[in-house]
Amino acid sequence: MRLLRLSLQNFRNYVRLDEETPRGVLLLVGANAQGKTNLLEAIYYLATFASFRARHDRDLVHFDAPGWGCPAVGRIVAEFQREGELRPRRLEVRLIREPNGIGDTQCRRLRREVLVDGMKKKLTEAMGLFNAVLFLPRMTELVTAAPEGRRRYLNMVLSQVYPAYAQALTAYRQALTRRNALLKTLQEQGGDPAQLDYWDAELARWGAPLIAWRAEALAQWELLIRESHWHLTRNAETLRLSYHPSFHPLLEGSLQREAENNQVLTQVPVEQIAFAFHRALVRRREEAIARGTTTIGPHRDDFCFRNNKKALALYGSRGQMRTAVLALKMVEMQWMERRTGRKPVLLLDEILAELDAERRANLQAHIVQSEQVWLTTTDVEGFAPDFVRQSTVWRLDAGVVSPVSAGGDQS
Repeated sequence: MRLLRLSLQNFRNYVRLDEETPRGVLLLVGANAQGKTNLLEAIYYLATFASFRARHDRDLVHFDAPGWGCPAVGRIVAEFQREGELRPRRLEVRLIREPNGIGDTQCRRLRREVLVDGMKKKLTEAMGLFNAVLFLPRMTELVTAAPEGRRRYLNMVLSQVYPAYAQALTAYRQALTRRNALLKTLQEQGGDPAQLDYWDAELARWGAPLIAWRAEALAQWELLIRESHWHLTRNAETLRLSYHPSFHPLLEGSLQREAENNQVLTQVPVEQIAFAFHRALVRRREEAIARGTTTIGPHRDDFCFRNNKKALALYGSRGQMRTAVLALKMVEMQWMERRTGRKPVLLLDEILAELDAERRANLQAHIVQSEQVWLTTTDVEGFAPDFVRQSTVWRLDAGVVSPVSAGGDQS
């Protein structure tokens, strides 16, 4: 997959941008706070329809836009070519900030429109059309942060590959919200626990495929990441991933602790997962009512990294954590290509920080083979001269792009 053209209007610090985008490696060079990461954010939004930084999508619209009238509209438009397709595709996202009521001059309500080849589509219909893999320096938090961050990461990646995953996730969240509301009512006011029957069934119906997809993905990643990590560390370290579903159909709801069980869970049919999950929800009703919340399910899942059999979060250095996440990103690219038949666009933000010289060289040798890579940096000096010569260089200054050089094959 190759991004051919990117257009932005009123997105972050970009009032307007319209650029053809090159094949191969594109180096975005500029001082801090000039808009480098904002470009990566815009591209990744087209793949996931979610921001990796903003708490609310309304914050993505240029901060001066309301001064030009209300509603304020931010736009991301991409033309891209997918493998096996003769004609380019066009994907557009409109972020429309509107008044939330009388007297709301700040346009606090956000309405989103998605257009595919000029036709309005539901978000779920556009999911998976464009694929991208993103790395940010703070993604080392995938190793050390709370499980919520790792679940969000799983959701954003799997939704790109399996459009039905996003549908199941939305339905699961809706059922979970209603079940929790009912549990809270039963906790505070009492009542017949049988009122939970419908929501137990819905939670099991939509939660089971989420567990199955996560188990399959993490089992495949766990096999692939060994080679990727060996490549980055020259066989000096061994990295493994371990899926910890809060409900395991073979272990009656206990946390899965051993990485070897990754493969075991992939052998369990979705129907069996749903049946066992439903039974566990019913069996744990008393505990759930006492707590006023659902205690098991995909909303409490987790996975962890192990380096040389040790928990990376506890015993790894920052360089090792960054290398582990970079290895995961390489695996993410490889896995997406295998599952979709298309190479995703690779987005890398300040990747060289905290890597030693050997790891930097290994990483640059690896990514130069990609179809299209966007790299941000404050200074090209950290990159090998040959790597820079093969790359296209753009300089960014306050949301304005200035092409500096074009390297490699730009055909």
